[in-house]
Amino acid sequence: MTTSKISHIQPIVLNERLKKGEDICLIDVREEWEHSLASIKGSNHIPLNELVDRVQEIMFEDEIAVYCHHGERAFLGAQILLESGFKKVYHLTGGIDAWSQVVDPKVPRYKSEPF
Repeated sequence: MTTSKISHIQPIVLNERLKKGEDICLIDVREEWEHSLASIKGSNHIPLNELVDRVQEIMFEDEIAVYCHHGERAFLGAQILLESGFKKVYHLTGGIDAWSQVVDPKVPRYKSEPF
């Protein structure tokens, strides 16, 4: 089972690595309405339900960090990427919600449902 290969990365650690200029591809697997409310600068938006069909868009990336709102969908997204052959896949612990709390308070927090 591939779940043991998924590495978790804390928001602060990911931010430090990105600030150093490390080439980590950020994938946002949330729905469009969520992405329109808040996102991490420089991330690629590929909703979880489209990820399998769109892996070719990121096929040359060496390191990938996957995020969602709190982390559940990102974990599933990371599993999909590992099963698709990617070697270094990170699950952003706490998702964009944690990112907005500990890294960038300018990223708005939101409720799980759009209504």
